[in-house]
Amino acid sequence: MLDRSQLARRRRAVRRVVLSRRRPLAALLAAAAVVAGLHELRPPPPDVVAVLTAARDLPAGTTLREQDLASVDYAAGTAPTGLAGDPVGSVLAGPVRAGEPVTDVRLVGAVPTAGGSAAAVPVRLGDAAVAALLVPGRRVDVITAGQRSDQPILLAEDAVVLAVLAEDPRVRGRLVIVSMPRGTATRVAAASLADQVAVTLRD
Repeated sequence: MLDRSQLARRRRAVRRVVLSRRRPLAALLAAAAVVAGLHELRPPPPDVVAVLTAARDLPAGTTLREQDLASVDYAAGTAPTGLAGDPVGSVLAGPVRAGEPVTDVRLVGAVPTAGGSAAAVPVRLGDAAVAALLVPGRRVDVITAGQRSDQPILLAEDAVVLAVLAEDPRVRGRLVIVSMPRGTATRVAAASLADQVAVTLRD
């Protein structure tokens, strides 16, 4: 066992060590207090809202797919109104730029599908009077002129009108978006590039 003198010497040695390191310890504790204070004063991260935007430039008549959309965080209160909750499968009524939020006024509804085999096709009609008779949901046949005026070619039968876009004074005709089977849509799109396309109303 240690006698009293040995214990006293040890206590003095420990005291000297503590006193020699008092300033560094005090500085370390002060720094820790400053860091804790800054953490308490730091404002909380701002609330954000996930907004679906166009991942690239999209033309009118596009049937939206997941790869056409990108999620972007907007600060709470800065997101536009009328955001589309789930626009996948809906059709664009007009062109949308990359990064533009997808809102309800940009959409004309979901494409009617038969086992997922339908597609939307923009068709420009030269006869404004016919376009004025069309409303979403109306069923039409899409035709084009054949080699003889009395023998038109039927391109698509029983297509569904999705939207009639506003008249653009810079271009001739009205743009109408119609839904039809995917295979037929390809033929109609190709024909509309080379020939005049028209629609006839179904009962």
